[in-house]
Amino acid sequence: MTSPAELLRLISCGVYVIGVAAGGRRNAFTAAWVMQVSFDPLLIALSINPHHRSYALLKQGGGFTVNVLAKDQMELAHHFGQGGDVDKLAGIAWLEGHCGAPILTDALAWMDCDFHHECPAGDHIAVMGRVLGGGIQRLGDPLLYRDTGDMDGASRLFPATF
Repeated sequence: MTSPAELLRLISCGVYVIGVAAGGRRNAFTAAWVMQVSFDPLLIALSINPHHRSYALLKQGGGFTVNVLAKDQMELAHHFGQGGDVDKLAGIAWLEGHCGAPILTDALAWMDCDFHHECPAGDHIAVMGRVLGGGIQRLGDPLLYRDTGDMDGASRLFPATF
């Protein structure tokens, strides 16, 4: 029988670095649950654990950035997947988005988003952001979640059966 983890890994999604900032504090973290949810207004949804320290920065700062990683940036995905006690932006080239959130200059592409609204989504919060701007910084294939193996340890979070 197929396990929930095996099945849900087949849902195609990219790997992103989400940037947040508030009151002079900044952070960035690796995320895979990001998608477009509307054309008008142009909205992006991000799923985040409400206990994640970056959630508070996102809410206080009023926005976030989405940095699209390239297929050859697995090391960067690991780097931004570290815990919150590390200054993950040290030694990384970045620019400020509209609310101060980091835009990684080496990412494939980026989007700068304003907080639009949120809704509960089980053990996470679905945050919608209105896309204010963005850019493609280089051409290439995006890093896909299925290519990361079990980098984030998510397989242990799934129930064993349905």
